[in-house]
Amino acid sequence: MISVHRSDDRYRGGEPDAGIETRHALSFGSFYDPDNLRFGPILACNEERLAPGAGFDEHPHSHTEIVTWVVEGELTHRDSAGHSTVVRAGDVAHLSAAAGVRHVERNDGPGPLTFLQMWLAPLKSGGEPSYTVVPGIADSTPYALPAAGAMLHVRRLGEGERTALPDAVRLYVHVVRGRVGLGGEELGPGDAARITGAEDLEAVAVTGAEFVVWEMAG
Repeated sequence: MISVHRSDDRYRGGEPDAGIETRHALSFGSFYDPDNLRFGPILACNEERLAPGAGFDEHPHSHTEIVTWVVEGELTHRDSAGHSTVVRAGDVAHLSAAAGVRHVERNDGPGPLTFLQMWLAPLKSGGEPSYTVVPGIADSTPYALPAAGAMLHVRRLGEGERTALPDAVRLYVHVVRGRVGLGGEELGPGDAARITGAEDLEAVAVTGAEFVVWEMAG
């Protein structure tokens, strides 16, 4: 089964006056929908846009696997476990909050920053926080997230190119750029598809496209 969720239907959040614009795919903060709390282990999929100088001051997380895909610009990250780095477009960052961590996320660069941030529930709670950045992840190199029973795939296709999607209990597809045909639907930037019981699915790039796919075991 494929359920398509359009970009325009996302919940609008953030603080526009402070240079923060957010669109939420699932219930988040004051945006509560009892029928849209999570999809498998995915708890949040937030599109974030930060103006130069804007950001999120230090705040806590626990028992959450936070994966960030930078689309444009540079994201500065600092956390209470001593990690400090700049995440650039095409990089994947993974913060495992474990039993508890505090962090700061800012746009300290000269231009706009756009990133996709996804929160997943761990299979087990506790442990020590960790932080990993994979620079310029390639299409052929999925990022495994065993703590949540999930795998992240990145697909970049030229117009007319096709790619097989993994067979999985659940798939979550989010289009970053371009337009993608999937299961008789056409998805544009910011659109997502939630798929259960995926078998023999194929995505085709209607235009040049970039999208991310979460493959989930449960």
